[in-house]
Amino acid sequence: MPSLTIPQTPRYVPAPPTKENLQYADLAVIDLSKAATAEGRAELAVELRDALITHGFFYIINHGYTQAQTEGMFDIADIPMSQVPEDEKRAYAGDSLKTGIFQGYKPRQYWHIDAGVRDQQEHYNCNRHVHSLLHPQALRPFLPDIDAFVRHNHHNIIHEICRLMALSLELPEDTFVKLHDFDAPGGSYLRFMKYFPRSEEDEVQTKNVWMKGHTDIGSITLLWSQPVAALQIQTKQGWRWVKHIDNALLVNVGDSMEFLTGGFYKGTIHRVVQPPIDQRGYTRLSMIYFSFLNDDVKLVPITGSPVLERVGVERRCEDDVAPTMKDWRVARISAYGAGGLQKGKEPGIEEEVLNGIVVKHYN
Repeated sequence: MPSLTIPQTPRYVPAPPTKENLQYADLAVIDLSKAATAEGRAELAVELRDALITHGFFYIINHGYTQAQTEGMFDIADIPMSQVPEDEKRAYAGDSLKTGIFQGYKPRQYWHIDAGVRDQQEHYNCNRHVHSLLHPQALRPFLPDIDAFVRHNHHNIIHEICRLMALSLELPEDTFVKLHDFDAPGGSYLRFMKYFPRSEEDEVQTKNVWMKGHTDIGSITLLWSQPVAALQIQTKQGWRWVKHIDNALLVNVGDSMEFLTGGFYKGTIHRVVQPPIDQRGYTRLSMIYFSFLNDDVKLVPITGSPVLERVGVERRCEDDVAPTMKDWRVARISAYGAGGLQKGKEPGIEEEVLNGIVVKHYN
């Protein structure tokens, strides 16, 4: 566990929860403490399967961090945005459009959103091997805390979800754990992200959409819940808001898990929109752990699952031309926000073709 002994650093004060009457998605809540026993894991595997099939998103509680520890991590998450001078940020800037890797800063207005409008979100992306690269001066005292947080996300939460997912497909518990080896070449990383309010003109041009509907690139995404309402997921009833729960995690699966399960667990479509009126003056600070399969994993349906044998699988491409996780990661990251989307065949959908596979963006 992290020490969370924070030097003289301002506390990050989040926005108060919205009082607006929003249409929220009815998401399952999974108590991860039950995974301590075989019986509990068997029970949770059924809950996880039902949650992923129904909405593709679910909450996790009792994940091993207290409310105070989580608040301390949000204090740390704000440091790269609020405590680092602009010239130093430029020295640690990444260039994901060229490299296909999220590392260091993504500055505001780096991505094209729609109608000529560029984004107003700033990231600091941190390799899961926290000490392998240099970090801004203000963040260095907190690297032990960040390292502990990353390892907790990966080993105690991602791996636990992997076990539940394997059980849900009647596979050996370690099937997906082996494909998420912390020390194998791979792209899993931690992101600290801050959305800033936009101009009214930008809101009109983009129809209040801050990030178009999309699926994540990797396998499993952990979003630490924060109070600014802006995240929406696509449901059978249309777009629905995601409600904040104190000290909870939001979990969804991405493209690579859809490839592996032959479409049984689909990448979850979600977007970010302008917050409700009582939260529009606030920034939105997020902590996200994006997990990816090991780089060399070929994205083809996994074999040996009685569940997948019963229901059948859907392939997004033929097995012999399927990309590896690294191929897919680099292709999608280097294309995102570059503005190369084309109008799709379905209303409100834009498309791009990567590695011969159609990727859809929902607006």
